[in-house]
Amino acid sequence: MFIEINFNSDEAIYLQLRNQIILGIATSRFQEGDPLPSVRQLAEAIGINMHTVNKAYTVLKQEGFVKVDRRRGAVIAIDMNKLHAIGELEEDLRVVLAKAICKNISKEDVYEMIDIIYEDYGC
Repeated sequence: MFIEINFNSDEAIYLQLRNQIILGIATSRFQEGDPLPSVRQLAEAIGINMHTVNKAYTVLKQEGFVKVDRRRGAVIAIDMNKLHAIGELEEDLRVVLAKAICKNISKEDVYEMIDIIYEDYGC
């Protein structure tokens, strides 16, 4: 598993880990049913505390990207209800777009950025 953590970032390490896994799902590096490394394995591989990995996995589980199987550990499980996912996305986009408006970023610039990002994900 390729996870890149920036230890100099202001963003919490567990959020960086969470985001890396979500990006892995979006880019098809991780597929439905793929097992994630154990908390201990991933912590050792990255050089972070096990509690940090556990927190990232817990957040991923709460958000519907991962399920925990007693035999297999954390497994990619993208079974979120679409309406729920759309609601969460709308909340996130409201804040992101508000920031863009404050920085005088046009709607056209945002649309262009979205198109580029979707292309990066192969959509």
